Amino acid sequence: MERWDRVGRYGGYGAALALSPYLLIKVSWVIGALLGLAPVGAGFTLAGWVFLNTVTVAMAAVGIALALALVQPWGLRIPGRPVAFCAWTGAGFLVSILPYAVLSTVLDAGRDEPKPAGGGGDGPAMPGWEVPLVQFGFIGMGLGLALAVPGYLRRRWPAAVSGRLPARPGRATPWAAAAAAVVGTCWLYWAAGGTLGIADPAERETNWHLLAGVGALWALAAAAAAGRAPGGRHPDRARGPLRTALVWLGSGSLFAWSAWKLPFTLYAALAHPTGGTLPEHVAVAAPLHLIAALSGALLLRSLVGSRDPHLSGRYLSGPARPRRSRRPPSKPR
Repeated sequence: MERWDRVGRYGGYGAALALSPYLLIKVSWVIGALLGLAPVGAGFTLAGWVFLNTVTVAMAAVGIALALALVQPWGLRIPGRPVAFCAWTGAGFLVSILPYAVLSTVLDAGRDEPKPAGGGGDGPAMPGWEVPLVQFGFIGMGLGLALAVPGYLRRRWPAAVSGRLPARPGRATPWAAAAAAVVGTCWLYWAAGGTLGIADPAERETNWHLLAGVGALWALAAAAAAGRAPGGRHPDRARGPLRTALVWLGSGSLFAWSAWKLPFTLYAALAHPTGGTLPEHVAVAAPLHLIAALSGALLLRSLVGSRDPHLSGRYLSGPARPRRSRRPPSKPR
């Protein structure tokens, strides 16, 4: 146990260290844009570009704070709900972006023409040395959290690490699983080259297909894990750690990415920025992102909304306090 805790602590510190260059890069973009020393991204105004990168700065800062909270003593004293929510959304981002980063790198290496610096939508003119730092930050953060989260859970909620979904999940679970399956099927259809619901097929790039495909696979995995009815005499045993992990990660991917993409989809529909055309119809993409975010939140609720106190939201609020007996002390006979 001590060895794994030690590995988890190294993972937490490594995750914070790996994401620090990304934070510094984003801060330099904001300061450079405000001072006129760095270009503004195509299709963005100065205010929009600064706002976008300020949001990513805040997200990176939260990620670093989360990584440190998982290994520092003060992380056990803060409320459990913010830690669980940040870990859930952070995992949702990372489980999609890590396969995308690996596949994108492999595909780019196999192309005849070199990929220009700044490709991939990270910035208007990203120097070549910044690209590997950004990718290293995401990969290091994902691997570090994968090592640090289990140790944190064992230290703070040892009884909760049972690897079970609730035997009687909430009523919203079947509907959330069905909605996630619909969203995943639509994204998989687009990733495979389908044109129904696509407004501008020429805007679809390889990276767009990769992100759509990875998001579709996580959505379908979460729907399959949450929607399968338990069988046998022991329904709790039918819901093992693998299915719990699939619901946790898949629901996080649905919520995180769709909650991130929905505002930009609405912005593209209302502002019509130059160079910011979306491949899909806004009237189709916006409802899909909304449904995906809601289904992800409902699937998470199926995990923490159980009557089992070890899985409930009340248990996540903090360590349980011993109850004091209201019965008056008995008189000596």
